[in-house]
Amino acid sequence: MSAGELAELLGLAAQRSASDLHLVAGQRPVVRVHGALTTLEEWPELEAERLLAYLAQMTTPAEQQEFTGGRELDFRFQLPGVAFLRGNAAWQQGAPYLTLRLLPTRLLTLAELELPPICADLALRPRGLIVIAGPANSGKSTTLAAMVEHINSQAARRIVTVEDPIEYVFTSRRSLIVQREVGRDTASFARALRAVLRQDPDVLLVGEMRDAETMAAALTAAETGHLVLTTVHAPSAPQAVDRILDVFPPHQQAQVRSQLAAVLEAVLYQALLPRCDGRGRTVAVEVLLGTTPVRALIREAKGHQLPNALFTGAAEGMCTLNQALAALCRRGVVAPDRAAAASPAPGELERLLGARTGV
Repeated sequence: MSAGELAELLGLAAQRSASDLHLVAGQRPVVRVHGALTTLEEWPELEAERLLAYLAQMTTPAEQQEFTGGRELDFRFQLPGVAFLRGNAAWQQGAPYLTLRLLPTRLLTLAELELPPICADLALRPRGLIVIAGPANSGKSTTLAAMVEHINSQAARRIVTVEDPIEYVFTSRRSLIVQREVGRDTASFARALRAVLRQDPDVLLVGEMRDAETMAAALTAAETGHLVLTTVHAPSAPQAVDRILDVFPPHQQAQVRSQLAAVLEAVLYQALLPRCDGRGRTVAVEVLLGTTPVRALIREAKGHQLPNALFTGAAEGMCTLNQALAALCRRGVVAPDRAAAASPAPGELERLLGARTGV
């Protein structure tokens, strides 16, 4: 099999504006376009040997050995001018299958991603913790990358990223950027964060806070005067706060609440929705800011009151997901039924839309 065949397949997926490409032995390739799965009928069914050949072109010999020995592998691959992707290889029923996430071949700006203007302000904060929350495949890594690139273009900062795997490769501009990959450059997120505090950083990007040790290290970094950007899986901005606290055992939670209250700058929860015009997807962003009242609620273990603080905090720049969805509907960017499907409270969304239209 020639290298051109893989390039052709990746190019076809890119032409379709696919976010993901699924390759399973015995089936034709399947792409996810604007959230929907579509089979590439023009491509033949894939044999296991062909998938292994594709994988060999996208990975190093050491990674291939890891795959055959460990049965699973995360990797990244760049085909200049065609595609930049992160991949996962695994086995099912004795045959390999590949899941490839196609990433933009260039870094998109905050404006191009249609993120709220406050994101640019947050990215240039001198210190504190900024958390991007959302489900899998909601663009959290893309938002983080855009924020880092905004810093890179606007400020002279030393930026260190810790990722698993590295997704977007940055070029130092006004800032000096160092990127470290877990498993290749460091043993773990927590170990890298402990070491990085001795490396004169201004900004830290932590790809994902997965455990108490990593979260504790990130909080300490923010406490000691650094700006920390990270992600968590959570179904809303207020619940992202709970997610951080709940990782710790009960006897540590009072201390962690105090730390989090002291350093939290913002939690941004985001959801992707298809656009009415068919031009891909746009993002709705819930914005919870670390205002004095919000920090007090966290410190005093009154997290159940955060949704109300979020709802009433528009004057400070906060926004609920429903408010963001309603704004997209009013602008004609997103259809109301699509917004309702993404809403945590469709009835409230309907009232917001009715209140503005006079229905």
